[in-house]
Amino acid sequence: MSTILQIANADRNLSTLIKGLKATDLEEVLNGAGPFTIFAPVNFAFSKLTSGDLFEDLIKAGNKIRLSDIITYHVITGKNMFRNLNNGQILKTVNGQDVVISVKDGEVSVNGAKILARDMQGSNGVIHSVDSVNLPG
Repeated sequence: MSTILQIANADRNLSTLIKGLKATDLEEVLNGAGPFTIFAPVNFAFSKLTSGDLFEDLIKAGNKIRLSDIITYHVITGKNMFRNLNNGQILKTVNGQDVVISVKDGEVSVNGAKILARDMQGSNGVIHSVDSVNLPG
């Protein structure tokens, strides 16, 4: 079975996230034992970032720490399947901050980022793609 990193690499909708993982040297972490849950922003989610956090700026060498903080804010330790996400549930991200799950009318979001594709399982976790980039506070 493929790792979650291999699954993300194969999904053309996640190519911007993969560029960010490469720029921050986080690829090997997500190829590790895990398990991990990634709430993976799709490409168009990165295009919605505003000045100060534009992906083109974040990918530059001097912004590695900020980009790493943003990416690790989308990763949870443990395997959280879609069916196990509950309204009001709080999950701690790898960067140490919490995200809140919201369930309304059958749609599930993470800090307001709506889950699009779900339960892409790998040998070391699961990926759910989301429509927005969450920025750590």
